[in-house]
Formats: sequence, structure tokens, C-alpha cells
Amino acid sequence: MQLEEILSEINKLGPRLKSLYESLKISDSEEKLQKLEGKTSNANFWNDAENSQKIISEISTLKSKIKEYKKLKNEYDDISTLAQMSIQENDDSALGEIESGFKEFSKNLETMTLTTLLTGEYDSQNAILTFHAGAGGTEAQDWVEMLCRMYTRWAEKHGYKVKMLDFLDGEEAGLKSASLLIEGENTYGFLKGENGVHRLVRISPFDSSGRRHTSFASIEVIPEINDNIEVEISPEDIKMDVFRASGAGGQHVNKTSSAVRLTHIPTGIVVACQNERSQFQNRDTAMKILKSKLIEIKEREHLEKIEDIKGVQKEIAWGSQIRSYVFMPYTLVKDHRTSFEAGNVEAVMDGDLDGFIEAYLKQNIS
Repeated sequence: MQLEEILSEINKLGPRLKSLYESLKISDSEEKLQKLEGKTSNANFWNDAENSQKIISEISTLKSKIKEYKKLKNEYDDISTLAQMSIQENDDSALGEIESGFKEFSKNLETMTLTTLLTGEYDSQNAILTFHAGAGGTEAQDWVEMLCRMYTRWAEKHGYKVKMLDFLDGEEAGLKSASLLIEGENTYGFLKGENGVHRLVRISPFDSSGRRHTSFASIEVIPEINDNIEVEISPEDIKMDVFRASGAGGQHVNKTSSAVRLTHIPTGIVVACQNERSQFQNRDTAMKILKSKLIEIKEREHLEKIEDIKGVQKEIAWGSQIRSYVFMPYTLVKDHRTSFEAGNVEAVMDGDLDGFIEAYLKQNIS
């Protein structure tokens, strides 16, 4: 691209940046931030610890949003100014820098625009993904491992942290089940649409006859609930089992019964954690996952109390697939809810999921 072309493209994004400013209500946020920070200087501010913690949390969220927008605005101003100066001086030595800066700004603008579609109460939270292999033995278990890698790569590309909480190895290959914690702002909001059944069509590497196989795996996505959100669960409703961790982690992990499995008796929900070093740490993490699951179901079913959740197994049972990943006889990944599709299946398996996420969020915006 020539300098004039790039400047033209940069200028086209100006109205979108202004629209983003209005959508994020930056002016209102700055005004609200000022008021909240004023409250923190009150001598009695810390008398109500619960309320003061909420205010501090809200201040942090507002500061982060304002900072991210200003950073984006500065990127736009810098690249626009550099392009204009280069044209005026008839100097294209900075062309490469301008092109890369424009691409980076475009990407960041798209990412931040997506956040305006996140309106759910828990959208800003971390995400917990739980994978289960469907019928099909080794084929489905290998598919679970492939999906775990896909979401790990997506997270890494966005600078999020990924932590394996629990897993159960397949007999020959792959994973029967697994749980991932993806930590980062808005991860639940971005990934909530990935909840459902994912279908794989390919020539099986485990079939010596080279036949085509169809495999299924389910993914459950829930928000990680913060400690400051109260969830009442009766101790007598929890059954705890301990067992030896099954994976890597050294002698300590393998020789002690540090892994924990919790069962919520009224609903039959089972969660487990074996990633931490001690039984107590695993129990705390498992309890957090259990609370998150119960809260998510309560909100989804519009229930008044946790105690109102009944027959959860049926509520979270597999339905028809939300997305198909076809490796053979052609290559295509298609989301059956939004009709968004991508022909480069390898790129998708390497974490290129933003198109699917954006299509889902735009379709489901309230």
C-alpha cells in the first residue's frame, strides 16, 4: 500500500473510534470515576468493608476501561500523524512502520469494539471450560485433546493465562474429560457462546483402513465466580472424595491422595481438581468451580435460589452440535447457529476463533 492509501484507510476508522467512545460511555465513566474516588477519601469509607470493596472493584474496572480507550486513541493519533508527516515530506522511509501500526490499531479497535457487546452480569469474569468426550472411544477422546489445545492457543494469542484444573486420560490416546481455567478480562463473555457440542469429521489416524469418522465432544463454559459473591451451599449437601492425581507433577502429586472430587448431592453435579499441590488447595478450587456452576445454572434458569435447581443433568445434556469441523472430504469449519464459516480448518485449530466469537456476540446482542 502507498502512504495516501494507508492514510485514507486510517481516516475511515476515525468514525468507528468515535462511535466506540460513545458506546463505552467514556465521558460518563470518567465522571463516575471521579465521584467514586472522592468517596474513598471519606474518613468512614472502610467502616463498611463489603461496600468499600465493591467501590474499589468498580474503580479498578472504570480505570481499566478508560486507560484502554485512551491507549487506543493514542495509537490512532500517532499512526495518523506519522502518515500525514510522511506524505507532506514526501518520505516513505516509515512506510513499513505505518503499515504495521495500522494493522495493530485495526486489530485492537476490533477487539475493544467486541467488548461493547458484552452486557451479561458475569461477562467480565474468567472462564472455566469443561470438556467431555462423546461416544466413539479413542476418536472422541482425541477430539477432546484437540479442542483443549485449540482454546489454549486462542487464549495465548490474546495474552490470557491458561491453567489445567483437572483431566482424565483416555485409554489409548487423548482425554476422556478435562477442565481449563482461562484467566483474563472478559474471557467468559467471549467464550460463553462456545458452550455446546462440537462435531469432528476426518479420516481417523487410529483406523488402519483409512475410513472417515465423525466424533463428538461437549464443552461447558461457566464464569469463575469471585470470592466476594456470596453463594449459600449447605455442607451436608457436599460429598467429598479424594484420589491420587493422574498426571505430571512429580512424586508428590502421584504418591499422595491430593486430588479432590466434590459432588453436590441435590443436583448430582460433580467437579474435580487435581492441579494444585495440596488437598486443601484442590478442595478450594473445586468448591469455586462448583459454586460457579450452580450460579450459572441459577441465572440461566431464572431461579430465585440455588436450592431451586433440580434435575440439572437434563438441563446440561448434549443437544445438536453447535459447530462442525470438517477435515475430509473438504476443509470447513461452520457454526450452525450463526452460519459463520472458515475454510482454513488448521488455522481454526490453532486458535483462530475470533470470527466465530464475534458472529455469535453480534447475533445474540440484546
